[in-house]
Amino acid sequence: MKFIDTIKNVWKITELKDRIMLTLGLLLVYRFGAQIVLPGIDFTKLSGLQGDAAEGGLIWLINAFTGGGFSNASVFALGIMPYISASIVVQLMGIAIPYLQKLQKEGASGQKKITQITRWLTIGICLVQAPGYLASLPSLTGVNSTSALLVNGFSPTTFMISSVIILVTGCIFAMWLGEKITDKGIGNGISLLIMVGIIATLPQSFLQEYAARVTQSNGGLIMILIELVIWLLIILGSVMLVMAVRKIAVQYARRTATGGYEKNAFGSRQFLPLKLNASGVMPIIFAQAIMFVPSLIGKSFGSGEVGTWMQTQFSDIFGFWYNLVFALLIIVFTYFYTAITVPTNKMADDLKRSGGFIPGIRPGTETSEYLDKIMSQITLPGSLFLALIAVFPAIIVKLMDVQAGWALFFGGTSLLIMVGVAIDTMQQVNSYLLNKHYDGLMKTGKNRKAVA
Repeated sequence: MKFIDTIKNVWKITELKDRIMLTLGLLLVYRFGAQIVLPGIDFTKLSGLQGDAAEGGLIWLINAFTGGGFSNASVFALGIMPYISASIVVQLMGIAIPYLQKLQKEGASGQKKITQITRWLTIGICLVQAPGYLASLPSLTGVNSTSALLVNGFSPTTFMISSVIILVTGCIFAMWLGEKITDKGIGNGISLLIMVGIIATLPQSFLQEYAARVTQSNGGLIMILIELVIWLLIILGSVMLVMAVRKIAVQYARRTATGGYEKNAFGSRQFLPLKLNASGVMPIIFAQAIMFVPSLIGKSFGSGEVGTWMQTQFSDIFGFWYNLVFALLIIVFTYFYTAITVPTNKMADDLKRSGGFIPGIRPGTETSEYLDKIMSQITLPGSLFLALIAVFPAIIVKLMDVQAGWALFFGGTSLLIMVGVAIDTMQQVNSYLLNKHYDGLMKTGKNRKAVA
């Protein structure tokens, strides 16, 4: 009943209701676009690609991130991933390029310029990925050539030129949708676009697993129930990973009437929260991008022993060597990304300027070193837990013979993105409710009357 009352309260706040409706409308536009096939393609020829995407593996992963647009050869076939790639590249370049470091320190104006650079880089990446995608369509669909993929009378040259323009435009439009959701809607728009694409494949994956268990007498409903329990436990573990923090006690000196600080006097004690997994899902995305490389290197070796082994081992996302290297990369990238995104020096300076200090630790350099030490200590268990969740789909496949598509929802990028985006969106809704003196989604207690 409290949950129902909370949902009713959400619709009482006009601004929040409008933001939710706008978000849902833009997400619907994105889902609709993922079903519109590129002009000239014979949709019946895509059955082979759609079958591969439904069976799991790398094709499923790519297809999930594009919301099904990849297997449908739609106008959103590239999805939002070129923008994600551009953002990652710009963020990494910010470590080494002084100009970007300067922009990062300029606040809102600098961030605006960085966003503009990211957009132009997105177009550049699209111009590389779009022809590559179109060139690979014949082999992915199992036809002999691009001409065999097209409807009668459609020129391959015209198809390539027009489709590149449409794919680039589709990606830019998807990027615009994400930014509009962030500015005018609720939640992080780019993350929501990825999440709805992943969720769109969930019902089909579950039905395939249900059919395999029940109709083929492979465990029946009992196994389905066991799988659902394990799935809920993994979701709980993912929520704990996303929400877990290490609280560092911070003491603030008491201010005097003149605005200074009273010597040898203490004010309120607060806590500085350091997240167990400060890097979020980014280490998995980094590692996932690199895991495409070994297979490509294997192809360059040809059909030799080394090339065949690399192609075989690193094309199977449920294989031992793939997941071992994947887990190690996640641990490394967790440390790396945490180091560049958690500014312990800035945190120490901010504490010092606000009259705060950690009991027993001198303000300034010692505080920075102490925070850096704590971050290093909590990042290790966080990275190990993150790596475990990332490779858990492979574990569940080997132990319980789960269908590949359904297994990918038991961990990895898909689950963590869904959990992280859901929590972030709920927190934003929660802040609106609390500001209007309603109980939040994450709070309990007696509702209070809204203020005008």
